[in-house]
Amino acid sequence: MKKISPLLIVALICGLAVVAGAQTGAERNREQLKAAQDLANSDKRAEALAELNKIANSTDFDPIGFYNLGNAFARLGETDAAIGAYRHAIEQRKGAYSRAYNNLGVVLLRAGRWDEAYDAFMSALRLENFRYAEASYNLGRLYAARGQNDLAARAWRRALAIDPQHAAAAEALARGANDERIVVERPRVAGTPNSPNSSSGSESATPKSAPASARSVAVKLATSKTLILDQISFDYLQRARDASERGKLLDAVNNFQRLLNRQGGYFAPANLELSYALLSLKRYDEALTQLIAVTQRDGARYPVSYYHLARVYEIKGDLKNAESAFSQALAANVPTNSQFLLDLSRVREKQGDFKGALEAMERYASVVQQQGQKPAWCDERLAQLRAKAQ
Repeated sequence: MKKISPLLIVALICGLAVVAGAQTGAERNREQLKAAQDLANSDKRAEALAELNKIANSTDFDPIGFYNLGNAFARLGETDAAIGAYRHAIEQRKGAYSRAYNNLGVVLLRAGRWDEAYDAFMSALRLENFRYAEASYNLGRLYAARGQNDLAARAWRRALAIDPQHAAAAEALARGANDERIVVERPRVAGTPNSPNSSSGSESATPKSAPASARSVAVKLATSKTLILDQISFDYLQRARDASERGKLLDAVNNFQRLLNRQGGYFAPANLELSYALLSLKRYDEALTQLIAVTQRDGARYPVSYYHLARVYEIKGDLKNAESAFSQALAANVPTNSQFLLDLSRVREKQGDFKGALEAMERYASVVQQQGQKPAWCDERLAQLRAKAQ
């Protein structure tokens, strides 16, 4: 019988120890998660967080464990800790973790961090080739929060196409039935003059010579939030949106611009969505032009345009206009978006307006405390601003 080398025996023992250690780490994480859940159910929040932080501070390779850790932190309202856990799970899977991206997006959406939430939901969808109903539903929630109701309905319809039993998507779609829609212009009756398209939905595409029933439908459209596009323009819009979702930003820009060329340069949803693509491409001056147009003509209808306008101004170093636009975004969005208050505080501090920065930060603390989501760093930040404001 051939003898086994002592070195080989040592190596095998060490290898088994490593495997056992890895298994023990994952098992330990599961036990601590269960213990934390039991403590939370017994209203022992501090003790529950102590158990969860043991996992957060571990060096185990356990992406599922860190994903579940994120869920546990989220249930306790620990936003920053949940975000960190989800991102750690995603990192351990080298980015291939659609469920973690989706849940990360949900937490970021709750915190009002819309751009980061959008990136998370899109990452989840792209990993699943857009066949992920829950991520589509949550993307729709994000669009609705930003006031982009047509895009929200589009996302919810996709969720239902994937999962017809998705009750939340069906309810959201039904609830938003009277929100903004973009529809294709009805064919005109022969012999009648063309009426101009309306990007505000205030004009009917149905001529007066049409039957009374058709005119009745047209009146309902004209008095609703419906926007009307001709078929070619509508097709450009869908191509632009598809390209944008799939990260093909140059194709998206080209199709948005083709649509706008047919609409005299302005169709608010297209101008707004074009600005997002331009921002991602760092074409800030072009994005600024689009956003100014929307805020000046339809700011009340698309209040998110003020937020993105403020972002561009800040990037370009125009802090006074950034402050003004962030203030308009805050005034236009109900309920208050706490992230906007952080942004406002930041640009005021950059200008040396420490009292104004403190006022915005105090409002932020009040809002997140009411939501039960006050982060640990908040009091330290307030103390720093109070010292500067003296």
